[in-house]
Amino acid sequence: MKKNMTSTKLIAKKLAGEKISALTAYDASFAGVFSEQGVDVILVGDSLGMVLQGHNSTIPVTLEDICYHTRCVYAGNKGSLLIADMPFMTYSTPQQTWDNAAKLMQAGANMVKLEGGKWLLESIAGLNERGIPVCAHVGLTPQSVNVFGGYKVQGREEEQADNIVQESIALEAAGAQLLVIECVPSGLAKRISEALTIPVIGIGAGVDCDGQILVMHDLLGISSGYIPKFSKNYMSLTGDIHKATAAYVDEVSKGLFPGPEHSFE
Repeated sequence: MKKNMTSTKLIAKKLAGEKISALTAYDASFAGVFSEQGVDVILVGDSLGMVLQGHNSTIPVTLEDICYHTRCVYAGNKGSLLIADMPFMTYSTPQQTWDNAAKLMQAGANMVKLEGGKWLLESIAGLNERGIPVCAHVGLTPQSVNVFGGYKVQGREEEQADNIVQESIALEAAGAQLLVIECVPSGLAKRISEALTIPVIGIGAGVDCDGQILVMHDLLGISSGYIPKFSKNYMSLTGDIHKATAAYVDEVSKGLFPGPEHSFE
């Protein structure tokens, strides 16, 4: 792969019509495998609360947890852009956001990810001013699961869909350099991808996003309990972690994943 992926290179890929591949990782070993197989973006996700710690949501994850796993991933990463999630209630005010984001950058992140809409605009602008790149996250935002009343598809109603579009545009204007959109109808994700100049990475958001991200445990078929509709078990198709990762990157790049069976209409 091209070494040392940057946000500028991701924007160039969008402009060239080339799809972006992303996976979560939580340690040096998997970070090494994923980056060697051409994954553009590695996310140290607060999903670790569920897949590593055994919680039923991401809410118990702490900043110290993410810092630790970011250091581990940084040690094994061989050129993918490394994004670190900001956990629940670690960015409730602008000053708190800036202070905690600095800790994640010092742990090795190239960018931090925040869930939410227009209430984050001041925080995002301030992060940019302080030299910290931002990935925004809209649609189904797992840290708000108790507000949503569960893990439900967002943006099916016209008013809510319009609101997600406007918030996405505002987040880009505030300085977000990347946007993750989760569990929304494919048409809405396509609309947002076309409206923004920054790359839009989908998970459960259809094939028309600029790229895709999966939790590594779903990719490898080792998730316990609920299996999301948008996931695909590449390990069962290849029988090898390296080949599973390469197959995922290849299918994303060719627009073969996600298929209609992994998407919401």
